[in-house]
Amino acid sequence: MKIVLIGAGSHVFARRLITDILSYPELRDFTISLVDIDKEALDLTAALARKIIGQYGFKTKLEATTNRRVALDGADYVIVSIRVGGLDAARLDVEIPAKYGVYQGIGDTVGPGGVFYALRHIPVLLEICHDMEELCPDALLINYTNPMAMLCWAINDYSKVKSIGLCHSVQGTAAQLAKYLGAPLDEISYWVAGINHMAWFLELKWKGRDAYPLLREKFKDPSIYSSADWTEADIVRVEIFKAFGYFNTESSQHMSEYVPYFRKRLELLKKYRLIGPSERMKILERRHREREEEIRRLIRSDEKIPLKRSREYCSAIIYSIETGTPIRINGNVKNNGLITNLPQGCCVEVPCLIDKSGIHPCYVGDLPPQCAALNRTNINVQELAVLAAVERDKTLAFQAILLDPLTSAVLTIDETRRMVDEMFKAEAKYLGNFK
Repeated sequence: MKIVLIGAGSHVFARRLITDILSYPELRDFTISLVDIDKEALDLTAALARKIIGQYGFKTKLEATTNRRVALDGADYVIVSIRVGGLDAARLDVEIPAKYGVYQGIGDTVGPGGVFYALRHIPVLLEICHDMEELCPDALLINYTNPMAMLCWAINDYSKVKSIGLCHSVQGTAAQLAKYLGAPLDEISYWVAGINHMAWFLELKWKGRDAYPLLREKFKDPSIYSSADWTEADIVRVEIFKAFGYFNTESSQHMSEYVPYFRKRLELLKKYRLIGPSERMKILERRHREREEEIRRLIRSDEKIPLKRSREYCSAIIYSIETGTPIRINGNVKNNGLITNLPQGCCVEVPCLIDKSGIHPCYVGDLPPQCAALNRTNINVQELAVLAAVERDKTLAFQAILLDPLTSAVLTIDETRRMVDEMFKAEAKYLGNFK
C-alpha cells in the first residue's frame, strides 16, 4: 500500500497525519510518500517522519520528493493539504478587502478571500486529479485544502477520481458542545449535515436524550461562551443558535464571515469578540514559527514522539477500507439527492459510512428550511467561484463575490468591482491568466 501526502511541508498537519496512520499496527508495513514544492519544508517533515519510524522500529518505507508524478505512480491514497501562494497570498486575501470595509477574520471559505483561494487552488487540484487519472486511477483522493466545498465541487465535476473532503469541524464542535453541557464526549451522539463550515447539529443527544433543551438553558449564562480570549469566544455561534434553532459546525471566527450580521461595521468586531485581518495574519505567522521550531526541537531531542491519535478522520478511513472495520464519519461529497432542499450537484457535508468497499454517503432528506436557506446563500457563491476558476473568468469571480452575504452587506456593486480588480492585480503571479 502507498499513501501520498501532497503538501507535506505543512509541518504540524503532516506530523498529525503521519502519527495517526502509524498509530494503527495494520497500517505500518507500507510506503508513505511525502511531496512538497518547498524542499526545505519537505526535508524537515521527512526528518521527523524518519525519526518516528526509527524510534518504534517500524518497517514503513518513507519517500520524499518535490516531483508529484513520481509520488503518485501506483498510489492507493492521496492526501492533499496545500496553500498556493503561502501566507503572502493569504495576506492579500484579507488585507485588500479590509481597505474597502470587508473585515474578514479567516478568509478561506467564501467571501473575497474564499473566492480567491478557490481561484488559486482549483487549477492545482485538478492537475493533481488528472495526474491521478493517469498514474493511480483507482486511488482515493482525500482533500483537506480549503475552500473545501468549492474544491470538492470542482473535483467532482471536472475529474474522474474517487474523492472525499475532510474537515475536523464536526468533531471539534462535538467536543465543544460536550464541554458546554458538562458531559463526557463519549456519552454524546449527533447527526450532522449541511455544507462544510456550515453544517448543522440536526440531532444532539446526551445518553440518548435530546440535549438541546439543556444547551439552551446553559447559554442563559453568557460567561459559558464569551471568553475574554477573542480566539476562544463563541458568541456568534450562540447567536446563530438562538436565532435559527440549530448549532453549526465551524468556529465563531469562521461563521461570522458567512452571514451578513456580525462584521459589517468595525464596532461589531469588538461586540462579538472577533479578530480582524491584521490579527489573523499575526496569529498565522506566530503559529508557523512556533510549529516549525517545535518540529526542529523534536528532531534534535532524544524524547520519544508519542503516537497519539488525533480527531482527524483520514487515518480512520484508510484503516476502515483496508481492514473492513466499519466506521461513520462526516465527509464532503457530491449532493446526489442526499440533502433534498439543497441544489443537486453541489458539495454537501453529510454522515458517511466507510467499510471495505469504500465510502457510502448517508441520505439526510430536507434540512430545516432556515438552515437550508443559510446554506444556499453560501452555495450561490461556491457555484460561480468554481465556474470562474475552471473557465478562468474574472467576471464570474466578480459575480461570485457580489453574491457573498458579508460583502453585499457592506459594498456597492462599483465598490466590489474595484476591490476585485485590485485583488486580481495584486495576486496575478499566483493566479495565472484570467480573461
